[in-house]
Amino acid sequence: MDEPMIMVVSSVGEAHVRANAEGLRVLAQRILELAGAGVRDGRHLHLDAGVDLEDGSSGLVLERDDSFRP
Repeated sequence: MDEPMIMVVSSVGEAHVRANAEGLRVLAQRILELAGAGVRDGRHLHLDAGVDLEDGSSGLVLERDDSFRP
């Protein structure tokens, strides 16, 4: 199993997320955690450069917001 590698680069109006297969699995798992039953509105996860993301990445916040409705 490869080490997860995730890089986030942001610019005006756009965020670019680059990841290897294991990094994509990690992101998917975190998103599924936020989508889970019993998770409260407003729950969020911070992914930080040098910790969860590659050095030089922009930080990334994943947040559950149940006010979004179709």
